[in-house]
Amino acid sequence: MNTPTAHLKTSPCPCGSTKHYENCCSRYLDQNETASTAENLMRSRYTAYTLKREDYLLATWHPESRPASLELTGQPAQQWLGLTVKRHEQTAADQAIVEFIARYKINGRAHRLHEISRFVREYELWLYVDGEILHK
Repeated sequence: MNTPTAHLKTSPCPCGSTKHYENCCSRYLDQNETASTAENLMRSRYTAYTLKREDYLLATWHPESRPASLELTGQPAQQWLGLTVKRHEQTAADQAIVEFIARYKINGRAHRLHEISRFVREYELWLYVDGEILHK
């Protein structure tokens, strides 16, 4: 079977870990494994953005803040350049924050997204709630 992620199987995972995609974010995006930490979920969500996996992004977004759609295919082509997780902090048993910087290009112009994301765990599932974008 030739899936959109087949070429990634033995490639480094887009999330910036040292693992191959099949041993990293594929577990969450392709094999329906549950992320054990908010950081793992955040990394898998970054990978989902690189792969335009709107289904996964919406499924891992808390229902109270989830948009109806992301329309990733209708946006200008983004070239994702890398992810740096600055910190992961478990603030309560079922709450966490992850601070990260995601770098990307649109039409050859470099951008960076520096965000502190909030996550909650409900029914053993980590979900993205929202984020505060940090400006220089």
